[in-house]
Amino acid sequence: MGKHIHILGVCGTAMAAIAALAKASGFRVTGSDAGVYPPMSDYLAELGVDIAPFAIENLQPAPDLCVIGNAMSRGNVEVEAILNRGLAYCSGPEFVGNHVLPSRHGVVVAGTHGKTTTASIMAHLLEVAGREPGFLIGGVPENFGGGASLGAGEAFVLEGDEYDTAFFDKRSKFLHYHARTLILNNLEYDHADIFPDLEAIKTQFCHLLRTVPADGNIIANADESEVTDVLSRGCWTPITAFARYPHATAQWQWQPLSDDGAQYRIYKDGEMWLECEWQMIGIHNAANACAVAAAATTMGVERDEIAAAFASFSGIRRRMTLVGEAGGVKVFDDFAHHPTAITNMVSAAKAAMRRSGAEGKLWVIVEPRSNTMRTKVHQERLPLCFEAADVVVFAEPSDRNLKPDEVLDVGRVCATIGSRASMIASVDGIVAYVAAGVAAGDQLLVLSNGGFEGIHGRLLKALA
Repeated sequence: MGKHIHILGVCGTAMAAIAALAKASGFRVTGSDAGVYPPMSDYLAELGVDIAPFAIENLQPAPDLCVIGNAMSRGNVEVEAILNRGLAYCSGPEFVGNHVLPSRHGVVVAGTHGKTTTASIMAHLLEVAGREPGFLIGGVPENFGGGASLGAGEAFVLEGDEYDTAFFDKRSKFLHYHARTLILNNLEYDHADIFPDLEAIKTQFCHLLRTVPADGNIIANADESEVTDVLSRGCWTPITAFARYPHATAQWQWQPLSDDGAQYRIYKDGEMWLECEWQMIGIHNAANACAVAAAATTMGVERDEIAAAFASFSGIRRRMTLVGEAGGVKVFDDFAHHPTAITNMVSAAKAAMRRSGAEGKLWVIVEPRSNTMRTKVHQERLPLCFEAADVVVFAEPSDRNLKPDEVLDVGRVCATIGSRASMIASVDGIVAYVAAGVAAGDQLLVLSNGGFEGIHGRLLKALA
């Protein structure tokens, strides 16, 4: 039996994935959490991970190592016991860096947007190429059915989140991931609950660059001025640039061939290198594909393998996922919760409707749920995100841990958008409003980074 690790907050998506990697690495794994219930409890039971509510007894006998999740804080009964008894502990990302990644080729995808999608494409591509990659991704790539796998090959793909690591480690998670190939997609202000401004985020990215070896590779978006600025502050690794076609200097370039981004070309050294059509929509995803092609080529993957991987990529759950159809109305789910991501997905959804010949309305239903979206940080940008939408419905943002004058003024957002936008306080109210107004041929795009009180199923039931 391997060494015993105990994971605090094991029912969180990221920590459950780490539990799976630990089991596959030969550790004996137990875990604890406040909410132990399906489906995560069933998933962990299938892995053979014993889980229980938080209690000091879970630490008797003492584990060899306690892995403390990002959601944990001082005052938790197990956290206090670990500190009082002097037990060995670390964060989840630190565990991955120290126990999963040694001897592996870390392929890390970092940036404000596109991390989950780009990392999923990369993992699928390496799988198609026969590289048997491991991966740890904060979403569910449909080609794999799960967000984590130890893999048998050298490569290990990671979604490089800039969010902080743990209550005792305020560095970004990606600093623990030992990137050898690093993709830098973009850089904007986000995570207002963690970072006071964009400069604080850029400092973390500067630290990240210091961890990439001189014989590694950095694949950087030459269209992003903030990425260029970070690189200019100190970089010890060869840089391969990608950008939208035409670009004066970037070695790799991408060109959309359709408004919805489902068809595109990739250029290398000024020559057309690949033309592709795939299941993904969104012009931004053509940029993600270009970054992956550049990274995979530096790792020795052939063009034919890259083309086959793009053509067979099935997407990511909660990224423009069709939940169902009722009454001739399709309901889609998407994770977008930042103005740039919202703009991209709303535009892509409308373009995809036009391309398919659909003549109905696009309804966009938004839950301002993240710690940043609930605030006024994006107050002025949000109204500009919905030009392609026919009807916009906002849920009321929670004021949890915020002062009244800090909460997003949704009424003002809707007033700026105009008469096609409204705010409805309850999910029941939203469902009733939408069900009374939609017609066959319309499409509903639900945007939230949470469960949104099961609104997708409730909409489908009402529409049926």
